[in-house]
Amino acid sequence: MSEAIISSAEELQAVNAYGWAARDTSGILSPFHFTRRTTGRNDISMKILYCGICHSDLHLAKDEVAMTIYPLVPGHEIVGEVTEVGSNVTKFKVGDIAGVGCMVGSCGSCGNCTRDLENYCPKMVWTYNKHYHDGSITFGGYSDKFVVEEHFAVRIPDNLPLEGVAPMLCAGITVYSPMRHFGLLEHGKHLGVVGLGGLGHMAVKFAKAIGVKVTVISTSPNKKKEAMEQLGVDHFLISRNQEEMQAAMGTLDGIIDTVSAPHSLTPLVDLLTTDGNLIVVGAPLQPPELPVFPLILGRKSIAGSAIGGMKETQEMIDFAAKHNITADVEVIPMDYVNTAFERVAKLDVKYRFVIDVANTLNSPY
Repeated sequence: MSEAIISSAEELQAVNAYGWAARDTSGILSPFHFTRRTTGRNDISMKILYCGICHSDLHLAKDEVAMTIYPLVPGHEIVGEVTEVGSNVTKFKVGDIAGVGCMVGSCGSCGNCTRDLENYCPKMVWTYNKHYHDGSITFGGYSDKFVVEEHFAVRIPDNLPLEGVAPMLCAGITVYSPMRHFGLLEHGKHLGVVGLGGLGHMAVKFAKAIGVKVTVISTSPNKKKEAMEQLGVDHFLISRNQEEMQAAMGTLDGIIDTVSAPHSLTPLVDLLTTDGNLIVVGAPLQPPELPVFPLILGRKSIAGSAIGGMKETQEMIDFAAKHNITADVEVIPMDYVNTAFERVAKLDVKYRFVIDVANTLNSPY
């Protein structure tokens, strides 16, 4: 990994940048001029082409988790063209397409970092709304350019449409990592996916690419036809239908729970086979009740997972390229972002908004 601490005076200089930012808890974004560091020895600079909108962007813009640093430039699903490389960079050259997900730094030396689990480093630096090693505030991908250590960027293969790649740098790796870790990307397994949104539809695509049997659990009956006919889902359960849920008890080897709204975990645990795992990747603000007895009686587990390390993220992108997988997206101009936020809050998108930054931001720089 590259050096964690920026030491060169050259790297501490600034270049003008332009994006859209939220200034207060209204969460409304508007044009914003700011600066980024120049390209350091271990850095690549990128012209941002596309940036996905994650539900967490909305939460942070409105400071709904009481941790926002204003002004806030959101965006951690970034795809761009490399415009400059530092003298130590070996992974990229000018003209390459690179992707940046949820993190841009870590300590590089702890047990997690040395095991390619930078996402669990205690000093991990988020792509936006965090302080970088030099003390500056990180700004995200709703902007014209980006500078990042090469270690925290992934190479994007030529065969994938870039607008569909962007959400995979958060939504994709968030489901791929636990599916891989818990052995659910194996032929013959039966996977449950709770929620068919940005994360859920990626879990379905990864699973179906290698022949995993998939059951979607949803509160929305109107998603059944699309799930089965377009995504190839094998079974679709309405979580409020007690007969359907009862009939499926004990049939799932593992479940990826992508839902961020408060909901009971007990009916999901009941769906698991003996030794099954319920992996929570959605993050409800209210803690759920823990169903202890169903766990004990089936030697079942409830686990959590957060994105993935850089090695695994590159593996996920390469897997997607091999199987021709990208996210289903609605591409929007930059000035539509506030309307998009309103629609995200209403779950009115199939399945991810992606901002066409390069063609619609109108950067003055």
